[in-house]
Amino acid sequence: MLFPRRLRDDIATCLAFYTRLPIAAPASAGLEGFTEALGFAPLAGALIGALGGAAFLGARALGLAVLPAAGLAVLTLVLVCGGLHEDGLADVADGFGGGTTRERKLEIMRDSRIGAFGALALIFSVLLRILALGALAERSGGLAVAALIAAGGASRTLGLAPLLLIAPARTDGAGAAMSRPSAASLLFAGPTAAALALLPILAGAPWRETLMANVLAFAGVLALTRLAQRQIGGYTGDLLGAAQQIAETAILLGLSAR
Repeated sequence: MLFPRRLRDDIATCLAFYTRLPIAAPASAGLEGFTEALGFAPLAGALIGALGGAAFLGARALGLAVLPAAGLAVLTLVLVCGGLHEDGLADVADGFGGGTTRERKLEIMRDSRIGAFGALALIFSVLLRILALGALAERSGGLAVAALIAAGGASRTLGLAPLLLIAPARTDGAGAAMSRPSAASLLFAGPTAAALALLPILAGAPWRETLMANVLAFAGVLALTRLAQRQIGGYTGDLLGAAQQIAETAILLGLSAR
């Protein structure tokens, strides 16, 4: 009974961190509890993706065309997570694009106001995900749902890569407060994310496109991590959100390739 209870509690902790859902998380939930539960991040991400998939199927059942249904699916992902990852993407785009020094970039990233770079990053992130999902749905509704689940799970794991590769850019803030995942967490999260990443194959996605999608996502996160090291000397909580967005978008784009 211990493992099922731990599984339930850690997934609930991850969902409480990632989403605005009314989750009855354990008392240990919070940033420290989330760090300890990181091994279950891909499963939590898959559940989030499944909610987007349910919205897509519901919209299609009501007679909506593919692109509006895809738009509602992406909107569901944003609403469920309260724009958590999108906020990180916008802050990173504004900071990296608008700042001229490391200190100024970090200052801009902490500013709650959105600038031109952040707005453009959000527009393209949402637009590309909708178009990619629509292209997948033209081939199969089941494939679109599988892609959302796979992207949700794999991107939550790939988005944590900066934690392993670089140091915190600040001595305070959410990024600095998060410790690196334990070996046990990585041993569980890695294979789980890999299995989820291959899920679209069961829905008819070719091996080549599936592998390309995940390579593209990994390369995108790695490029962002290296850029962050040069721009601000490490990672922040916003950077982790931006990494998730890049990975999710890359997976959907890669799977939509023909």
